[in-house]
Amino acid sequence: MKPRIAVLGCGYWGSNHIRTLKALGALHAVSDENRARAEGFASEQDCLAIEPEQLFVRDDIDAIVMALPPQFHADMAVRAVEGGKDVLVEKPIALTVDDAERAVQAAKDNGRVFMVGHVLRFHPAFETLKALIDKGELGEVRYIHSHRLGLGKFHTENDALWDLAPHDLSMILAITGTEPIEVRGEGAALLDNLSDFAHLHMRFPNGLRGHLFASRLNPYRERRLTVVGTKAMAVFDDVEPWERKLAVYRHAVWQDSGQWAFTANEPSYVAVGEGMPLTRELAHFIQCIETRAEPRTSGEEAIRVLRILTAGTITHSKSSS
Repeated sequence: MKPRIAVLGCGYWGSNHIRTLKALGALHAVSDENRARAEGFASEQDCLAIEPEQLFVRDDIDAIVMALPPQFHADMAVRAVEGGKDVLVEKPIALTVDDAERAVQAAKDNGRVFMVGHVLRFHPAFETLKALIDKGELGEVRYIHSHRLGLGKFHTENDALWDLAPHDLSMILAITGTEPIEVRGEGAALLDNLSDFAHLHMRFPNGLRGHLFASRLNPYRERRLTVVGTKAMAVFDDVEPWERKLAVYRHAVWQDSGQWAFTANEPSYVAVGEGMPLTRELAHFIQCIETRAEPRTSGEEAIRVLRILTAGTITHSKSSS
């Protein structure tokens, strides 16, 4: 029998979890402080609507997916694991490293699975890219840059960096296998005192460099991760259709008689199996509940992501009215 999972938070992203868990046969209940909203989803998906306070004490719930405003994640996660529930917490799992560490430690102390919603780690194109890197197809990775740009969403508690960058940071950390030793942030706030544009510059122990650009005030969408190696370069572009999402460029650069020369080759597109990242993420969560395995996107990884976000955050003074 599949684990009985409840979704806490029936907003935009919570509704995606609800529908996906239903398709996977693991949705048992939904919960939201807006009772009418929860009952609407319960009726639509043929599951229970449960008051948030009851989620943590009911015996018929094995796990909880939390899709709340991030300032509530840590406290709710602690209550859940102390109540014997496994948890998947959406990103960011907290707004401070201390809160994140508290929640993750509580899960350890209570022997519960703690997974984080870094959904792009389960994208087939990223999984294929990671396999190429691990096999040495790109040579030694020297530089990684990611661009995640678009219009919206606008939050009152977290800026463009905290809202958009966790996905890319999770992918970058998976590739590098280590945390940066230096993080420098830049940001610009146009609407209020929260960054609408954010840059992160990172330096890793082996000399690898990384750069991230996130914007929620951009006229076009860009979802691109570029990895530069000594043998080849690869681009994961999630805006492209499936057959063009992962491109490898086998450019060559060399010195000839003291001058630099290069050849620029057309990209080769790597075949990627189609699949919805959220479906794959939630299937992994179910598997971790059943096997008690450590999730690919663990609480420890989320803490590492929060450390980078914290180090790269730029604070802006309130704009005068």
